[in-house]
Amino acid sequence: MIYRKKYKLKKEDRKLNIKNTPKEELEKWFRLATLGRRLDEKAPNYLKQALGWSYHAPYAGHDGIQLAIGQVFNRKKDFLFPYYRDMLTTISAGLTAEEIILNGLSKADDPASGGRHMSNHFAKPEWNIQNVSSATGNHAQHAAGLARALKYYKSDGVSICSMGESSTSEGYVYEAINGASRERLPVIFVIQDNGFGISVPKEDQTANPRAADNFLGFKNLEVIYCNGKDFFNSMNAMIKARQIVKEHNVPVIVHANCVRIGSHSNSDRHELYRSQYELDEAKGQDPLARFRKRLLYSAVFTEEELQAIEEDVKQEVKKVHKKAIAAKDPSPESIHDFVIPKPVKSDKYPEGLTAGKGEKMRLITALNETLKAEFRHNPDTFIWGQDIANRDKGGIFNVSKGLQQEFGKERVFNAPIAEDYIVGTANGMSRFDKKIRIVIEGAEFADYFWPAMEQFVETTHDYWRSNGKFSPNITIRLASGGYIGGGLYHSQTTEGVFTTFPGVRVVYPSMADDAAGLLRASIRSEGPTLFLEPKALYNDPVAEAQVPDDFIVPFGKARIRKEGNDMSIITYGNTTHMCMKVADILSRENGVEAEVIDIRSLVPLDKETIINSVKKTSRALVVHEDKLFGGFGGELASMLGEEAFEYLDAPVQRFGSAFTPVGFNRILEKAILPDTEKILKVARDLMTY
Repeated sequence: MIYRKKYKLKKEDRKLNIKNTPKEELEKWFRLATLGRRLDEKAPNYLKQALGWSYHAPYAGHDGIQLAIGQVFNRKKDFLFPYYRDMLTTISAGLTAEEIILNGLSKADDPASGGRHMSNHFAKPEWNIQNVSSATGNHAQHAAGLARALKYYKSDGVSICSMGESSTSEGYVYEAINGASRERLPVIFVIQDNGFGISVPKEDQTANPRAADNFLGFKNLEVIYCNGKDFFNSMNAMIKARQIVKEHNVPVIVHANCVRIGSHSNSDRHELYRSQYELDEAKGQDPLARFRKRLLYSAVFTEEELQAIEEDVKQEVKKVHKKAIAAKDPSPESIHDFVIPKPVKSDKYPEGLTAGKGEKMRLITALNETLKAEFRHNPDTFIWGQDIANRDKGGIFNVSKGLQQEFGKERVFNAPIAEDYIVGTANGMSRFDKKIRIVIEGAEFADYFWPAMEQFVETTHDYWRSNGKFSPNITIRLASGGYIGGGLYHSQTTEGVFTTFPGVRVVYPSMADDAAGLLRASIRSEGPTLFLEPKALYNDPVAEAQVPDDFIVPFGKARIRKEGNDMSIITYGNTTHMCMKVADILSRENGVEAEVIDIRSLVPLDKETIINSVKKTSRALVVHEDKLFGGFGGELASMLGEEAFEYLDAPVQRFGSAFTPVGFNRILEKAILPDTEKILKVARDLMTY
């Protein structure tokens, strides 16, 4: 059956009505809707009393569709991604009045986040009700990624993504719906259309009268339009949507026409942009009031019966209010809990040193062989990205070559050229089961990763925001750095940005053994890791090393490449090899023995090795390929200034790229990027201070 361009459900799909719905079911609906509305109206009072709920987005006017979403959702097999207005949705799905108030008051026992996330962001991850972002529509990609897991593991569940109509203006919502339709994923996108994006009317968002109309040209996508204010119409729409998803293996958009009775939120004054006529008309469309009248008119309930339900709800809220007010607040000491999960450890290689074992190989081979080994080690490992699985080609640099041939198209596949979708669906798919490990090429080059930054940020604080209930187990690989004549879209180093985000590990190997060991640690550990690969070293013999089987490099453990007593050179990535040459020249020509420290792991950082080296040498030179101004070296220098100042005989020196983009012409590239000659001059100047 095709529902595209059908603005209402067909007659045969309107199975539920007031006549054939059992009285006990109608009573449940009325009780849930009454409970939701009482909490919705009570929420602003907590703010007025300075008790909490400083963010509240009233849902009144969305009652029909929200009740329906929650009733159709099966917490044993489905996954629900609500948005910040979905109070009744989550109540209908099973959250109690107490849990709703605990969330509103940001209490320690709030099931969504323990008070770490904004109020009105309702969740219960153990019931598959997901903790989502405040960025509107951001979770659409997570829902698509989760649906990918449902499809791969042949689950009977569906993924349900709820959002407002203005969310569809976001590019990542288009990416999610495009990807879901291309992959034929079992996901229902519910668009709750109340006509406003805060104060912005719908006509300023899209030329179409219905936001769902923007997607009518998508293949493998069905669209159902319903009256989101009507309980029966909404229930029928959601039931039909689930049926289509399961029977036809396509995603469905349910476009629910709603009305926003209140302001966008408690910080919004809708009387500033809506006329009194509009406000009165909105109140006149109150779904709960109309449902109540309908129940009385049909003679299914008496006035006394409905009043009894309303009184029960009133007493229930009164009771849990007292309990929630007395509940404990989060402790200040807990802020460092659940920033990132503890990583895997290796008893065999505790220092991340190979001890001369293993076959000698180049850096690119080490990465390729490690990926294959990890795919064999864990059958729930996946990889996708742009251009990574085309016959005999495996990415721009062939790092993933041979993976699809050995492990199949379901585990190794190409993604659209949509960096946000690559990262967002990884986040979503990893929610299905903790055993899943995902490796993604976040972009073909690190320089192209910026469109994915919003999803990257989400990934970094999911573990903390969910109070330890969910951590995306993702390794984000990026080919980084210059020295290939690539110009300003193929030569930038970006770690100075990424290391500012708590909740993600950032590593940058310079040798084949470290590349293999850090990649294995990244894949096997829980939590996200940003894995930066110096692409200029992929096939450079200088980065060759012996790589033993099952080799692991622990995070936060630097490596002393050369020992010395006169100067500490602290570096990583491409410049490691330059600094080694500098140390050799200093020793041979100047009698200066420089200690070269390859930090390998930027976050977490091995402060102990760095500081102990400076205590011994009394001089420190920090070198990296990134721009000197704003680069990661500033953090290293600051750390040494604060924690090793008394041991220094000279100011900490830093060296990096010029504060410009990287030029394409090789003459410009050479003038911009560090090299051995430039580093040597700075090192000699430091020794003469």
